[in-house]
Amino acid sequence: MDDFKQIKLMPTVTLRGMTILPDMVIHFDVSRKRSIKAVEKAMLEDQRIFLVTQIDVDDNEPDMEGLYKIGCIASVKQVIKLPNNILRVLVEGEGRGQLEAIIEEEEYILSEVSILKEDTALRLSQLEQEAMVRNLKELFTTYCNENFKVGKEMLRQILEYDDLQKLVDQIIINLSLHFEQKQKMLSAVNLEERYELLTILLSNETEIFKIKKDLQTKIKEKVDKNQREYLLREQQKLIREELGEDNIESEAEQFLEQLKKRKVSKEVKEKIEKEIKRFKSISYNSSESAVIRGYIETLLEMPWNKASKDNTDLRFAKKVLNVEHYGLEKVKERILEFLAVRTLTQMGQSPIICLVGPPGTGKTSIARSVARALGKEYVRISLGGVRDEAEIRGHRRTYVGAMPGRIANGLKQAGVKNPLMLLDEIDKVSSDYKGDTSAALLEVLDSEQNNKFRDHYIELPIDLSDVLFIATANSLQTIPKPLLDRMEIIEVSSYTENEKLHIAKGHLMNKQLLKHGLSQNQLSISDKALASIIRYYTKEAGVRNLERKLGEICRKTARQILENNAKSIKITQTNLEKFLGKKKYRYDMANEKDEIGIVRGLAWTSVGGDTLQIEVNVMPGKGEILLTGQLGDVMKESAKAGISYIRSMSKTYQIEDTFFKENDIHIHIPEGAVPKDGPSAGITMATAMISAITKIPVKASVAMTGEITLRGRVLPIGGLKEKTIAAKNANIKTILVPGKNKKDMDEVPDEIKKDLKIVFVDQMEEVLKEALVQKEDV
Repeated sequence: MDDFKQIKLMPTVTLRGMTILPDMVIHFDVSRKRSIKAVEKAMLEDQRIFLVTQIDVDDNEPDMEGLYKIGCIASVKQVIKLPNNILRVLVEGEGRGQLEAIIEEEEYILSEVSILKEDTALRLSQLEQEAMVRNLKELFTTYCNENFKVGKEMLRQILEYDDLQKLVDQIIINLSLHFEQKQKMLSAVNLEERYELLTILLSNETEIFKIKKDLQTKIKEKVDKNQREYLLREQQKLIREELGEDNIESEAEQFLEQLKKRKVSKEVKEKIEKEIKRFKSISYNSSESAVIRGYIETLLEMPWNKASKDNTDLRFAKKVLNVEHYGLEKVKERILEFLAVRTLTQMGQSPIICLVGPPGTGKTSIARSVARALGKEYVRISLGGVRDEAEIRGHRRTYVGAMPGRIANGLKQAGVKNPLMLLDEIDKVSSDYKGDTSAALLEVLDSEQNNKFRDHYIELPIDLSDVLFIATANSLQTIPKPLLDRMEIIEVSSYTENEKLHIAKGHLMNKQLLKHGLSQNQLSISDKALASIIRYYTKEAGVRNLERKLGEICRKTARQILENNAKSIKITQTNLEKFLGKKKYRYDMANEKDEIGIVRGLAWTSVGGDTLQIEVNVMPGKGEILLTGQLGDVMKESAKAGISYIRSMSKTYQIEDTFFKENDIHIHIPEGAVPKDGPSAGITMATAMISAITKIPVKASVAMTGEITLRGRVLPIGGLKEKTIAAKNANIKTILVPGKNKKDMDEVPDEIKKDLKIVFVDQMEEVLKEALVQKEDV
C-alpha cells in the first residue's frame, strides 16, 4: 500500500506544547525565524502548511527523532504581525499527514508528507454505529454534568451530530486535553481506535471529577468544623478569663520548664523542643495530642546524663557479697575485679556477665547483692517467654498504644544511666513472625555498639555502655551463638550438701523465721536434722525446695505455738517426720556385692547429679539387641557403638565367633517410666555387656561416666561436679572419669573428693581393668 501513498513537499512548523487536530480552527503565535519563513512560504503558495508537535518542548532545533510522526495538514486563514517579530497565525485543520522526511532549507523546514486519508467505508454495521453514537453521547453528557466548565450550549450543539466520525472529532476538539493526549487522538488514524481511546478518556475524566468533588466536600466540612472549634475555644478562653483562671500554666510551658532543669545533650534538647512546638500547635482534644504528650513525658523522664556514684570500697563490696552468699567464688571474684579496674581507670567498660546454672542456685539473688555492693540502682527484666522484638526495641510511634522497649523502660525506672540491669532467663527468649528477640538483644549486649542503642519509640540514641548487665540462664544450649559470644560466661554449679547446710543455717533459716514472725528462741533445727532435710526431703541442684521445707516447718511451728502455748520447739532427726512426713527421696546406694552384668553409671539432671544402674542379660536367641528403660536416641547409639567395639575385640575377650548369632543381649536401665538420654553412658553399657558376655563380675564399689567410640576411646563429658556429688552420696568408693576431664576436677570441692578414689581413663581396656573383678581379687 505504501506505493500508492500521496506524498507532497510542504513547509513545516514544529509546535511546542500543543497539538492541532483536523476540523480545529485555532490561532497560535510563531516566534522562531524558520517557523516564520515557513508560514510566509505557505502564504505565497497554496496556503497549505504541515503542523507537527515536538516530543521535547525545550528543543529549539528538533530533528526527525525529536518529532511525532503524525501531524496535521492545515490551511492558513489569517496572519497578523505583532511586536518583537512575532506572527499570530489562524489555521484550520484539514487532515492527517505522516512525516516521511525533512528536507533542510536554509530559511525554513520543508518536509515530505504522506497524506493519510481515512477509510470512510467503515467495517461496522449501521446498528453498531448507532450503538456507538448513543454510548458516546451518554458518556459526554455525564462528563459535562460533572465538569461545570463545559457550557450547555456547546453540549447541545455536539449532541446534534449523528454521524459517528463527526461526533468523535467534535468531542475531541472541544475537550480540554493535554497536548500529549491530543497527539494520541491525532495518531489514531482508524476511527474505531479513536472511538475506543475517547470512551476510555471520557470515563476516566468523569471519575476524576467525581473524586475531586468528593474531596472538596470533605475539605469544606473539615474547615467548617475547625472554624467552629476555634470559635468555641476562643469563647472558652474568654470564660476562663472572666472566672480568673487565666493564670494556669499550659502543659507546654510546664514541659519547657522541666527541660530547662534537665542536663541533656544538644540533640536531645532540640528533639524535645521540636515535639513541644508540635504539641502547642495541635488541638487539645485531638487524639494525636495525647500521643505527643506521652512521648514528651517519656523523653523528659529518661536519664540522659544522670548517673549515680559507684561505691569504690573493695572491702565493703567483698563483705556484702560474702555475708549474703555462701560459695559462688568465681562470681564474687569477677565483680571485685571489675570494681578494682573501675576505681583505677575512673571509667572502665562495664562487663556483660552471664550466670549459667541449674534452678535455685542463687543466680538472680546474687545480682541484687552485686547492686547493693556497688551502690547501683537495680532493675530486673524477665525475658522468659518474650518473643516480640518490640519488647526489646520498643514499638514505632505510628502504632496505636506504642511504648518504649523493656531496656528503655528499665533505664527510666532506674532514673540513672548506669544501673545494674538483670536480664533474667535469657535462654528462654524465642522468636516468631514479629521478629527475633535474641537478634534484638545483640545490639544491647555488644559493648562496641551499645553506646548508641536505638529504641524505636524513643528515636534517639541511648547510651547503654555504663549499664552493668548480668544475664542468667539455666542452659547454654538454647542461647544463639552470636548472643553467647557477647557475654562472659560464669558457671554456677550445684551446691554440695555441706554448702547447702551452711546456706540453710546462715541465710535461709533467718529469712524464713522473719517471714513467719518467729524468733531464734522459738524455733531451732539441729545440724543433723538439716542434713536429713537436704538429703531425704529435697533433690535439687539449688536450695529453692530446701527453703520451702524450712517454711513448712516454720508454719507448723507457728501453729503449735498458738494452739499449744509452746514456748520453743527444737527440730531433731527424731521428730523431723512429724513436721515433714515420711522421707521423700532415697539414694541408690552402692551394691553390697560384686555382680555380673550390673554396672553403676553417673548421670547429670536439671536438678543435679544422680546414679543409674545399668543391667545386661544374655540369653539364647537370634543375635538381637533389646534396649528398654525409655532410652533416648543418643543412649541407643552408645549401646550400638559398645556392641560394635566388643565384637571387634571378641578374640581379646575370648568370645566365640558364633556367640553374637546364637544369643540375644538385653540392656535395661531401671525406673522404666523415666526418660533417659545423654552422651555419657557409653563405657557403662559396654562394661555391663562385657561382664554379662564373659561372666566376669563388676566391682560394686565402682561407678563410671564417659562416652565410647568404635575403637574403644573414652570421650569427655560434662556435669562432673554434680556426678561426683552423686557418687559420694551413694557411698561409691571409686569413680572412673575420662582423662580429658582431668582439668575439671579442680572445680570439685575437696570435701567431695575426700575418701573417693578418682581414676582417669582414656581407653576401654583401662576401664575394664578397674571395673571388672580380676582373678587376683578373687
